[in-house]
Amino acid sequence: MPDGLHRRLLSWAKNHKDRSVIAGTAVLVMLSGIVLLTADYAASMTKLDGGIIRNAYGEGSSTEVLDVIIEGRKGRIPVEIEVAEQRYTADEIQEMFDRVIRKLESEILNGNESLDRVEQNLDLVTAVPEEPVDISWELDRYDVMNIQGEIQEDALDAEGTLVTLNAVLTYREDETKQAAYQCTAHLYPRVLSGEEARKQEIEETLAASERKNREEKDWNLPEAIRGKAVSYYRQMDERGLVLIIMALLVISLLIAQKKQDEMQEEARRSRQMIRDYPEIIGKLTLYLGAGMTVKRAFRKVVEEYERQKKTTGVRCAYEEMQKTCREMESGHTEAESYENFGRRCKVQAYVRFGALLSQNLRKGTRGLTELLKMEAIQAFEDRKARARRLGEEAGTKLLLPMFLMLTVVLVIVIVPAFLSMQIL
Repeated sequence: MPDGLHRRLLSWAKNHKDRSVIAGTAVLVMLSGIVLLTADYAASMTKLDGGIIRNAYGEGSSTEVLDVIIEGRKGRIPVEIEVAEQRYTADEIQEMFDRVIRKLESEILNGNESLDRVEQNLDLVTAVPEEPVDISWELDRYDVMNIQGEIQEDALDAEGTLVTLNAVLTYREDETKQAAYQCTAHLYPRVLSGEEARKQEIEETLAASERKNREEKDWNLPEAIRGKAVSYYRQMDERGLVLIIMALLVISLLIAQKKQDEMQEEARRSRQMIRDYPEIIGKLTLYLGAGMTVKRAFRKVVEEYERQKKTTGVRCAYEEMQKTCREMESGHTEAESYENFGRRCKVQAYVRFGALLSQNLRKGTRGLTELLKMEAIQAFEDRKARARRLGEEAGTKLLLPMFLMLTVVLVIVIVPAFLSMQIL
């Protein structure tokens, strides 16, 4: 097949593939529109005998647009109405309050084991997820704990301090529905571990030193804490490590991409060389049959490629043949150059071809033309087999758009019948 025609076929196949993808997407969009139109039309023709289902609590209200038909009048009257979410009954409200109180008993602890010994701040929540309840708190002592549940440790006794917490639970949909919850918390000063105590002592010492030197431009850090000399260092910023990791990641990705590109380029090169193999074998067979030597026929193929290079572009197989000619001109033996040619091509057909030329040079060129004719016939058969396989693959890729088109045709035929049945 002429190379120009081959390139046009490849371009046509690529454009055809792009058009198939666009057509398939358009068909999917059209099919979705037809399905939605059918469903919406069927819903608009169905009488609402069972009423409208409200949203459950937490899902919010919904807006319904209805067409109302009044007996004795023609046409539909569009009406828009907001449907509130479902409300609880009296029994359900009481169950909800009990459920919220059980959750409060665990949620307000905020890491404390129980209310009998509270060393960390409580979490006085004002709402419980997925429950329509607002919660407000009252304390009998605001000097040891504020309304957010934060403990004022300076006001605590070492033996512990009792605080009574009162919560009022209010149903959001009806503020007259309320419930009360009361508990008592036993607050203790937090007991710090050795490391935590040292850290707190250092922080307090530094904070006091910083407050004393606020009038000065330079703040001189304390040289000793509790009579022991201390040294200060800036904490290492890990931004350099982050940049190094990012750079290594980018380099790894670039290396992987380069390897992938090399593999793709090698695969493209192999496919191109395989396509050119029957043509090269055919030309050599023709020149050998005309009485040329192997070396002269080989060089003749390269010279013809050089003349047509501007038209055909770079062809890897011919470039390797050109290198082989240069090797022979530089002093390498002809047999060795042919074997190197096959190894550089890295394609089994060319390795076999190079070995065939090398062996026949050593044993004599008698019968080489017949062998090359058989090789050319086999190469063309392989090329036809590859063309058939590529055609089958292309046909398989077109199955999806064909099925989508078939589906559209079926919908176009069936939907009108379905709509007419709804109207009747």
